[in-house]
Amino acid sequence: MTALGFLYPGHSAEDDYQRIEQLLGSDIRLDLAHTDIGEELETGSADRLAAGVEELLLNGPEAVVWASTSGSFLYGWEGAHEQIRALARAAGTPASSTSFGFVHAVRELGVRKVAIGATYPADVAELFAEFLRAAGIEVTGVHSGGVVTAAGEWGEGELMSLAQEADEADAEALLLPDTALHTASHIETLEKHLTKPVLTANQVSVWEALRLTTRKVNAPSLGTLFTREPVVQV
Repeated sequence: MTALGFLYPGHSAEDDYQRIEQLLGSDIRLDLAHTDIGEELETGSADRLAAGVEELLLNGPEAVVWASTSGSFLYGWEGAHEQIRALARAAGTPASSTSFGFVHAVRELGVRKVAIGATYPADVAELFAEFLRAAGIEVTGVHSGGVVTAAGEWGEGELMSLAQEADEADAEALLLPDTALHTASHIETLEKHLTKPVLTANQVSVWEALRLTTRKVNAPSLGTLFTREPVVQV
């Protein structure tokens, strides 16, 4: 059994992790600890994350992921690195965040140009684009849904509209970065409609945790990221 731990802010789309665990169909357990949501950078503060880690450690995780995209990229490229270093020290395991999960997933797919469909306000969405650019990823466009707190109530219709509005013809993949969105049951549909890989926050968070433990799982229902062979970087 591979146990993976996730620090999830508040309560919104946490049932995505139950769905993903079912879709993985193997000896993998996904454990969540909920952290408090504060103002902007407070959400991802070392104290809040450390408090959540204490709960996760009871389940013996092999890796821990801070499952908040904005709660990591708002710290900037260097600040987000320090955040996960502190998390790894607190957990005593390999650690990462959803933001870095997106970077590693894009590299895994071997794509260079991506479009972003974010529920966030425009200024916050642009900070995610800047984070990706710092990793050497070209962002062809950023679409903002302008949502602050209601993304967890979105269904397939709203999700599909966001994806369609955000997609760019020259983008090789579409990124949907909000962990408050329910996406686990819709990735296959999104990819078939857009005819390109779609990376979503909770999907990427789980993939990143598996990457930290060197586990590779083939799960077609979770999209291209969970079916394609790793790209050899040269």
